[in-house]
Amino acid sequence: MDVPINSGEWPARSLLGMLPPPVRRELLAVGTVVRFDAGAVLLREGMNDQHVLLLLTGFAKVTATVENGEGSLLAVRAAGDTVGEMAAMSGAPRSATVTACGPLVARAVPSGVLRELLLRRPETTIALTRIVADRLRWANRRRLDFRGYPVKVRLARLLVELASFYGVSGPGGVVIGCRLTQPELATLVGAAETTIHKVLRELREEGLLETGYRTTTLLDLPRLRRLADLADDGT
Repeated sequence: MDVPINSGEWPARSLLGMLPPPVRRELLAVGTVVRFDAGAVLLREGMNDQHVLLLLTGFAKVTATVENGEGSLLAVRAAGDTVGEMAAMSGAPRSATVTACGPLVARAVPSGVLRELLLRRPETTIALTRIVADRLRWANRRRLDFRGYPVKVRLARLLVELASFYGVSGPGGVVIGCRLTQPELATLVGAAETTIHKVLRELREEGLLETGYRTTTLLDLPRLRRLADLADDGT
């Protein structure tokens, strides 16, 4: 399949967005193209397979099972991102399940091929290390938000951050191409589902967002940033 090569075609904070074009071409040439329907499981928690998936199109949700058996949403990944790199590098079983939000295309890269590329192309190693660090910072910010902000502000901060990573500007606002359910939003911001339901209703009534089929649109991002206690550039 044809895939974009220029960095402008990929989110700037994704692996493919960070790599220089020659290295990106090399990465896009390895592995096997695989396609998934909406709701399909890309990787399953506890399994011992160790390949990496490089997402080329679409969005995926990363979930894990907590001690009481309930599922918890950990993150969202989009085109340009990798999933499964932790098991590939450590050899340990999968720590989470990855599910397609909609139709999705990826490249399945064997762990040995990835390791060889990391040794031969240090730019890839540096970019992947930066991504892992970004993901740790993201998780730490969520924990700090739990203690420092009310639920409405925590949800606003989450939506702004998702928009900065994965949003696409359109005439109606900034579209996040992966609609998250109320239980999933509740796990990400550390709130009860009933509280999330109330806050989402308030945000809709205030003209800040609307939800559609597999999408969430932020209608007034500057105002949402102010609610989130963030600067105008989203930092």
